[in-house]
Amino acid sequence: MEKRCSRWGEVEPRAAFAADRAARDRLQAYCRTCWAECHRARQLAKGENVRPRVETPEGYRHRRSCGETDPHSEWHRKASASDGLSTSCKACRAEKGRAGPLKRRYGLTDAERDQLIADQGGVCCICRAAPAAHVDHCHETGRVRGVLCFSCNAALGQFKDRPDAIRRAAAYVEGIAWKPTLVAPGVCQLPS
Repeated sequence: MEKRCSRWGEVEPRAAFAADRAARDRLQAYCRTCWAECHRARQLAKGENVRPRVETPEGYRHRRSCGETDPHSEWHRKASASDGLSTSCKACRAEKGRAGPLKRRYGLTDAERDQLIADQGGVCCICRAAPAAHVDHCHETGRVRGVLCFSCNAALGQFKDRPDAIRRAAAYVEGIAWKPTLVAPGVCQLPS
């Protein structure tokens, strides 16, 4: 079955027309191509921003975020979309996923975190041996203190950010015994 486009008068297959429940034949009067051109012209007349159409080969889709064209296998599926593909490709979604929590939790961008790591010489602030990878912050104020390695960040978390406990741990490691001394039967003396 075919239908004539009202705009240019060309006869096209019915698949070239979008659905319209109000129309007698349940199809729009203009074909999809003409409808898109009319819509674009109306948007420009209103002063709206209209993105240029990018022609892509069959089985590919254009990425507006970075300007590249990728095959459909590089896109996530989305059943509710007209073409069945997500609005972001897998690479862009992964990049956004990594940047999102950093911004939400600490108010840092990737560039700011990288600058912190560069200022520290690329190593952990505490042990100065392992590469810095985890943002450390004060749990009371939320202020970012630096970027630590996994072990040092976990150690601070285990000490609950208590300086007194950290000092006692340092003294213990330095060799000061914390065991009580037996002075008399049943009487113990704690170190000062």
